[in-house]
Amino acid sequence: MPRTTASGRSGASRDAAVAATRPANSPEPVPVKALDWAAAFTVIGLWGFNFVVAKVGVGELPPLLLLSLRFALVAVLLAPFLRALGDAWRPMLVLSVVLGGCHFGLLFIGLSGVDAGPAAIAIQLTVPFSAALAWAIYGETMGFLQMLGMLVAFTGVYILAGEPASTPSLTHLLMVVAAAFAWAVANILIKKLHRIPPMVMNAWFALLTAPQLLAVSLLVERGQAEAIAAAGWRGWGAVVYTALAASIVAYGLWYWLLAKHDVNRIVPLMLLAPVLAVFLAGVLLGEPITPRILLGGAVTITGVAMIQFLRPRRTPVMVS
Repeated sequence: MPRTTASGRSGASRDAAVAATRPANSPEPVPVKALDWAAAFTVIGLWGFNFVVAKVGVGELPPLLLLSLRFALVAVLLAPFLRALGDAWRPMLVLSVVLGGCHFGLLFIGLSGVDAGPAAIAIQLTVPFSAALAWAIYGETMGFLQMLGMLVAFTGVYILAGEPASTPSLTHLLMVVAAAFAWAVANILIKKLHRIPPMVMNAWFALLTAPQLLAVSLLVERGQAEAIAAAGWRGWGAVVYTALAASIVAYGLWYWLLAKHDVNRIVPLMLLAPVLAVFLAGVLLGEPITPRILLGGAVTITGVAMIQFLRPRRTPVMVS
């Protein structure tokens, strides 16, 4: 989409939204070596391609059923990381509803009616939503350039909404925007779980999310058994890729990079993920890449970059 957990496509947005500035007395940044660059661009590739895979997947399986299978597989693969949560089980349960049910549910349903490229761009609204929530809830400073960046980002998505070739259903595009807001809310919730190791959080998130999505799928979707029986290698490939490559491998590399480098050194590269998604969707799925899509994407990503990199200097907060 913070560092959001287990399930991600574009982790750029969430980490961009919550990245903290390095303290003045912190050590010098570690040089980014060739292996680190390779890991970063692997993450970009995995997350960018994930939108294409998800778009193919929702054409083979009902969206919520696909997600329930995805997270069930993640839960099985990450079962060795499960640990007792103690009092953290309540916020973890809330996170599974907001991030799992609301964010991923709305995103994948939205993908069933919107092209993968515009969806990858629209989900970047997580960054302005997160900045607004941080200002409203935590009183974080928001400068003029950040507010201008929010306006620019939303303008970019508005431009995308006027492209009938790729966003024939405004309702589905609005679902993607709502998914971005749910992701921003999840960023706030994750702050309460910062003491839980990332893979432990991912394992519990998947374990709690899978049955929720399956229950909702049984309530609102039809033909699950028939879809499973008829699904070919593309459908099952989407389940495996979104679980193994996008959720586990990409996030494993992402956490490894964040453990070695300042977030602000890595996040700029992640803004390439939606650009790659648009390109791959055009090449592999034949989605139209019109001037309006290029303009809307450029405007949206410019707004997101303004919010992330033009934030005002933070002043020390006195704590009694």
